[in-house]
Amino acid sequence: MNPSRSDGPSPKDAGAPVGRRLVLAMLGLGAAGVAAAPVLQRALESGLGAVADKDPTGLTGLLPNGGGFRYYSVTTSVPKRTAADYRLTVDGLVDHPATHTLDSLKALPQTRIVRDVQCVTGWRVPQTPFEGVRLSTLLDAAGVGPGAKAVRFTCFDGAYSESLTLEQARRDDVLVALRMRDEPLAHAHGGPVRLYVAPMYFYKSAKWLSGITVTDSVRPGYWEELGYDVDAWVGRSNGRDDAPTV
Repeated sequence: MNPSRSDGPSPKDAGAPVGRRLVLAMLGLGAAGVAAAPVLQRALESGLGAVADKDPTGLTGLLPNGGGFRYYSVTTSVPKRTAADYRLTVDGLVDHPATHTLDSLKALPQTRIVRDVQCVTGWRVPQTPFEGVRLSTLLDAAGVGPGAKAVRFTCFDGAYSESLTLEQARRDDVLVALRMRDEPLAHAHGGPVRLYVAPMYFYKSAKWLSGITVTDSVRPGYWEELGYDVDAWVGRSNGRDDAPTV
C-alpha cells in the first residue's frame, strides 16, 4: 500500500504488525484474557470495537465477537473510516482506474449472500448474511486489461493484504461487502467495507478494504507469507463447493 494515498493511513495511524508468534504467545495469557473478557466482550458486541482498537496485547483476538465471531487484527490498532473519508481505489492492469466512496458503492446493485462463515482456526458462524457489490461489477467497470491474471487487496490497517486469481475474483459469491446480518458493517467486523469470499476460509475476506489492484500474478497475502494456503476452499463438508469454478 502506498502511504501517500489519501485513502491510506498515515504512519502514525497504522499500528505495528502483529506476527503469528505474538498471537500464539497470547495463548499463554489465558488467565488475563478471562479476567478482561467481560469488559472487552461488551465493547465488541456494541459494534464500536473501542477496546479492540486500543488493545496492545492482542487479547481481543481470543474473545468471541458478537454472535460467535472473533476479533482479529494483525496490527495493534486500526484507524476508523466514515462515509466522509472512506475511499476504495481500483487500479493496476485496468483501463479505467477508479476511486469509490462509500456512497458510490451503496448506489451500485447490491447482492445478498447467506452462507456459513468458517475460520481456519476452527470456529464457524452458520447462515450469516453479507450484502454488497459483486467484485466482478467493479472489475468490469474498470476494464481489466490484457495480461491480468489476479487481483490483490490492501487494507487501511496498513498491513493486511490478500489475493485471488482473476477467475476466483469474478465468482458471483465474492463481494465487496457493505453490510453483515442486515446491518451496516461495523468497524470491528472490518467496516465500513470488507472483502467477502464466501467459498473460502475467512482469512481471505480481508477487513478494512481500501485497495483493489489487478495484477499479472497472484501475490501471497499477509498470512500466506507465514504459511497459510493461497487457495483456501472450505469444501463440501461446510455446505460449499470446493472446486474453483465460476
